[in-house]
Order: sequence, then structure tokens, then C-alpha cells
Amino acid sequence: MGERVAQPGGGEFARAARMKKAAEGGAPSIEVPPIAPQPSNGKRSVQSCPVSPPNQTQAKDSTVRLHFLEQMFLAYPDGLSIADDEHRVLWANEKFSRMFGYAASEIVGEPLENLVVPAERLAESQWVTEALKKGERITLETKRRKKNGSLVDVSISCAPLILDGKPSGFYAGYHDISDRKRVEALSSALYRVAEKSSSAHDLQQFFAAVHGIVDELMHARNFYIALYDSATEILSFPYFVDEQDSAPPSKKLGKGLTDYLIRTGEPLLATPEVLQAMEDRGEVARNGSRSLDWMGVPLKVNNHTFGALVVQTYSQNIRYGERDKEILTFVARQLASAVEIKRNEQALRRSEARYRSLVQSSVYGIYRSSLEGRFLDMNPALIAMLGYSSPEEVLLLDPEKDVFAQPAEHSLLIDEFRKTGRLDGFEVKWKRKDGRTITVRISGRAVSSADEPADVLEAIAEDVTDRRALEDQFRQAQKMEAVGRLAGGVAHDFNNLLMVISGYAEVILAEIDEGHPLHEKGRAIQLAADRATTLTRQLLAFSRKQLLELKVVDVNAIVQDMERLVRPLIGENVELVTLLATEAVHTRADAGQLEQVLMNLVVNAKDAMPGGGKLTIQTQTVVVDEHHRGGPQFIRPGNYVLLSVTDTGMGMDRETQSRIFEPFFTTKEKGKGTGLGLSTVYGIVKQTGGYVMVQSEMGRGSAFRIYLPLTEGKAEPNPVPSPDTAGGGHETILLVEDEESVRQLVRDTLVAKGYNVIEGENGEAGLAAATQHTGKIDLVITDVVMPGMGGREMAKQLATSRPGTKVLYLSGYTEDAIISDGSIESGTAFLQKPFTLQNLTRKVREVLT
Repeated sequence: MGERVAQPGGGEFARAARMKKAAEGGAPSIEVPPIAPQPSNGKRSVQSCPVSPPNQTQAKDSTVRLHFLEQMFLAYPDGLSIADDEHRVLWANEKFSRMFGYAASEIVGEPLENLVVPAERLAESQWVTEALKKGERITLETKRRKKNGSLVDVSISCAPLILDGKPSGFYAGYHDISDRKRVEALSSALYRVAEKSSSAHDLQQFFAAVHGIVDELMHARNFYIALYDSATEILSFPYFVDEQDSAPPSKKLGKGLTDYLIRTGEPLLATPEVLQAMEDRGEVARNGSRSLDWMGVPLKVNNHTFGALVVQTYSQNIRYGERDKEILTFVARQLASAVEIKRNEQALRRSEARYRSLVQSSVYGIYRSSLEGRFLDMNPALIAMLGYSSPEEVLLLDPEKDVFAQPAEHSLLIDEFRKTGRLDGFEVKWKRKDGRTITVRISGRAVSSADEPADVLEAIAEDVTDRRALEDQFRQAQKMEAVGRLAGGVAHDFNNLLMVISGYAEVILAEIDEGHPLHEKGRAIQLAADRATTLTRQLLAFSRKQLLELKVVDVNAIVQDMERLVRPLIGENVELVTLLATEAVHTRADAGQLEQVLMNLVVNAKDAMPGGGKLTIQTQTVVVDEHHRGGPQFIRPGNYVLLSVTDTGMGMDRETQSRIFEPFFTTKEKGKGTGLGLSTVYGIVKQTGGYVMVQSEMGRGSAFRIYLPLTEGKAEPNPVPSPDTAGGGHETILLVEDEESVRQLVRDTLVAKGYNVIEGENGEAGLAAATQHTGKIDLVITDVVMPGMGGREMAKQLATSRPGTKVLYLSGYTEDAIISDGSIESGTAFLQKPFTLQNLTRKVREVLT
């Protein structure tokens, strides 16, 4: 650190002694001669301050003391200097020389300010000078400049030296406090890192704050933080500040210095020499701009390295050392803990946000309540479920009075909750703000927390009103389906019997004169068969097994036609009002069956108003969305024609409404109704693809609403009746029917009309008969549903060997493959049982021609 300071001579010892005594607070008692003139070079020599010799004893004691003082002065661990009243250095010890980097020859005679005081501290030095002139002692911590221009933290103690009662100089002691300052700065930095980890809103803001803190400890203009995700094996650079490079993209671990640091988990100071050696060994391969010094330390938690803290320099004037690496390591430890906490906090916030979003956007009502049932908090779905618009409204509710439709259910719920600590699918009735009652299914559990004064219930409330309505509808549909199957089966079998009865009655009537005594009896048989046929057709309508000829019809036109028919029927004491839609109300339906529906509803309305009243028939178009619900059943979203029949009659109770569409159910007196009117309406509407529902209250009348799918296009005209073609012919007909009596009746009728008939009792027998017949078969008449092979399959196989053969299907109902959505397939001839023999011969002639 330069040359040692020369030892002073005897005169210097005496002067030093006096100055030492002055420094200790008392002026020396000896006389001090005037200071010798200065050399021509302007510097004082080390012999420039002679002291007059004391007496011999005093001289000996002084010599010893001065010798000790000299040794102490030279060996003192702090830097010491003595300056005259003009601040020129008289003496300085070796520690002073090493501390500031000067040689002894460069110190003595130089103004102290020129040697060690930085320019920005000159004002401070002036303040010290003024204090010393007043005889004050000064102790302060400040910075002083080294010869190379760098600054060092020192603690300075200085005091004036008094000669002849006057200040003639001062001494100054310099204690190097750089290490303490560095430790204090590091402790402050670590504290601030912890502080910023709490105050920063996100990691980016936190990393920027850490950058600023590190930059105060060392040169950190080029600074970055890298994070490694071991799950995805991706290395990212969330914070990157560099003079020459931009932030690299996220990547897999490679052979870069950061990658190497994360693999090893050890701090690294890569000087040019170290880096070259690592590259030669193939441990790293540098990317980007080449820095002079690269220094990085790992970010670790529980010996798991998850990132790196890196600084680098491109300047020869700025180099890093081991002490810098130690400082950065300390910062990295604090940073790693803070980053881990911050990441956990962010993960927690994201998790909370996700769950908050789930709760807020849930379609189920979620709420917290006290054990007494009072709402504490709830999500928007629960508010909407109860029909309110704000949480404040719900919080003010008294659940027992304002929410539960039946207060007893509230007590049961609380009792159940107190017993088990949870609720599993507890169903209750709630009241909405608009007064409507809904069915709610509640599930929840008790929770405790330090924030709550008592246990609370956290619950999920699901509005199952629509589900329960669907279940009721499904059960009703199942019941109606079962009854319908039974009714359809009975009607099918009964049709075969009626076919024989009405057919032979027609034969008998054709064979005897009107004056014959048996003619009236035969006529009575035929009328009874006709009435039975009407009943079976109603049963088939209810069971949706009847034949419908679907086409686009104008509902307004049907209502207008029916208006003329029903006015005489309802009587003068019933006012009939029709309100027809101004726009087109077309649907695809069987016009005759739709007239039947309207007629049955009008008759029922008339019977419900024995004392007179008002009957309203209305048509309109409506749009049904997914939230629409009518009565106990849902309607598929879409555009509909709404046909309403409303009366002001007696009305019905709920029990009656639940059964009105069942066959044979009637509230009329015995003998005044079959109980098939509304069941027929139900079957026809359902088979048409529509919905029928009723609203009624006792004493306030009833309203039947029929929803029929709205159809675009023009209404199709009614077909012109074909001329009577009931004549016979000579063609060959294959007759296949499993019911022998029906087969015999049809065969006899066709033979009587001149046709050649071959027959079979089922599909297999029919094919065999066709194979044995060598001539042409002009027509096949077959039942649809038979044991074994059905009529449709037989006709299909026969078409391969006898193409072009025409087919006429017979059936008691239409649940078979030739029917599509209740209508006959295009080009298919069909005859519904029971039929008259005249209709049979006409249909056969029609198909053959």
C-alpha cells in the first residue's frame, strides 16, 4: 500500500508530546519555540518543528513517553493524522497510508482536503474546521476519498491541538467502517426486500423493487431473474433488464449459464477466465451478448432450486468479486423466500378468484346463514331464485316468515341441521318475492372459523320446481301411455270383431227386403256396430294409434267453419266469441281430427255452463323459449299456433284436472258421457306433435290451450271426392289375413264382385300361395300386423318375384312400419278397420285402376 511513514526526530517527539497533551485537554507547560521558516518548496520538513530541551530528568521521562507514543502512533489500528492550523499534514501513520492508498512522501505537507475529502464533502469539511476553531471535538461518520478516487466509509474523531492557549492544529483518527456499513446496507436491503414482498401487488412490481435494492449494493444495471418450473421443465425470464440483450423467450433447460446454475444449485462468478474454462469443458455454451463478468446465485427453497438471480457487467471499470457474490447470495436467500410466498399468494388469489367466479356464476343458489336460518351472504343465483334484485333485500328477510312457504319446514330443516351438522337433499317450499312457490333442494354443512362468532351453515339451494314438474309429467305420461297401450290393443282386437259384425250385417241387409221382419233387426245390429266403431276410433285417438292424414291447414278457417256448426249446439244462453289472429296460423294436422278436437272442447264447455255463460275461441301465434313452462309440462322451444277454448263455467279442482285426459273418466251424470271426449283431444293433439294443457279454478271457469307447431306455407285444399267406383272386376287378388272370420268376409265380398281370390292366413302362407299360383297377381290385400311374418315384410319379398304388384294394407291400428309420424307413406294404399264392404270394393277398384 505504499512506503512507510518516516519516524520523526527528537524535536518531533517533543512537539508530538505537547500536541498529545493538548489533545488530551491540557496545554503543555513547556515553551514551544517559533516554528522554523518553511523550505523553499513550500513543504514542511519532518525537522521543521524543533522543541527547546527541558532539564535532564524531564528530558529522560519525556523521551520514554515520546518513544511509547511514537510506537502507539505508528501501530495504531486506525488511520491517524496530525495537521497544522492550515490543515497541512504534519504526520500520518502507516494505517492512514494503507487506508487511502498514499505513500508517506505524498502525504506530509499536503492539505488534508486535497488528499481525502471528496468534492461533495467540502462543505462538511468546512463545518468541521469551524467547530475545531471553537475548540470543539468532532465525531462523525462520513465518506472519504482514496487516491484511486473510490470512496470509503469512515468514522472520524478529531480534536484541536492547543499551543500557548491557542489552537495550532488538530489530529484526526479514521476508523474504516466499510464492513459495518456494508452489513447495515445488506440488512436494510433484506428488510426492504421483505417489505416489498408484502407491499408489491404482483411479481413484476416486486422484481423491479428488488432490482433497485440490489443496485444500491453493487452495480446492477444488467439484472435479471429467471424462474424454473420443474413440472413443465420450462425456464422463463419474468424480469430482464440488460444494456445489450432483450429478454429471451421461455425455453427448456439448455447449456446456458443460467441453465448451468439451476442444475448445480451453486453460486457462480463467471469471469472471462472461468467462463472460457467452462466452455472448454463443454459445461456451458454462451448465448447472446458476451458480458465481462457474469454473476448468478440460485433461488432456493428447502434445497430446491427454482430460479436464479443474475447480474452482469460489460465494462472493464466495473468488476465483481467474491464479496459481491456473498452479498448477492444473501439477497437471493431473502428473495427466494419472498418469491415463494408471493407465488403462493398469487396462487391463492387465483384460486380464490376461480372459486369466487364459480360461486358468482353458478346457476345454483349458494348462501351462508346462521343456525337460526338468517341469511349472511349469498350469490346472484340465490337472489334471482327468490325474485329479488339485490343482496340487501335478501339480508333483511326473515326466512321463517318471508322465505319458507310452510314455516314448519323451516323448523324441520333447522332441527335436522342441529342433529347431523349437515343437510343432504332436504326439499322445502320457498316463496318468491312475486308470491310464486318454488321447490328447493338444500344441501350443506356447518363450518366454523375465527371470523365467525358462531357456527354457520354453508348451503347450496337448487330450484327443482321444473324437475319435479317434469317428473310429475313423466309419471302422468307413463300412466297415459300404459292406458293408451291397453286401449289401443283392445280397440285393435275389437275392430276385427266389429269388422265381422258390421260386414255380415251389411250382407244380410243387402239380401233381404226392407219389409222383411229381420231387416230392422239387421239394421239395429249395424247401428250398434257403428256406435262401437266410434268408440274404438276414440280409443285409438287417445292411444295415438289412429290414422291421420296430415297436411297444412289454416286453423282460422277451421274455427270459422266450426263456428257455424257449434252456434246452434251451445244454445242461446251461451255467448260465443271468436278472436282470430290477424296473421296466418297454419299448422300440419288432420283437418277432420282438428275439427273433432274443437267440437269435443266446445261440448265440454257447454256442459260446464248449464246456466249459461261465455265461450271464447281464440287463435294466435306464440314463440316459446327454453324458460317457458305451461301448466305441469314443458313445451319444446319454437313457434306455435295457440288455440284456446275458454269458458266461464263451474271450473275444476286439482284432482279433477290431474285425471281429465284419462279414458272413461268423466264428471258427468251416468249416461251423459263416455269419458272419451278429452282423452280423444289429448291423443289427437299429441299425435299431431302438439301440447294440450288446462287451467281451471272452482267457480271461475276453465281454459284449454292447445299448442300446435306453426308451419310455413299455404294451406292445402281439401281433396275432391272421387266418383263411386264400387263396381267389381276380374283381376286376381291375393288375400292375407290372420283373423279367419275377417278373411272369409273379405273373400266372399270380393268373389261376389267377380274377382279371383287366393288366400293365406299369414305372411309365410301368402308367399307360398303366390309361389304356387302360376298366373298374374294383380293386387295383394294384407293385414299389417300378423303372427310370424307381417304384411309389410311379405309385400317386400313378393315385390322381388312379382314386381309391379299393387298392395292394399288393412289394419285395426297404425302402429307399424308403413306409418311415419302417424301419416301414410306417399303412394301406399291403406284401409282402416272396421270398414264397410262398400268401402272395401270401392278402395280395391281405386287401387287397381
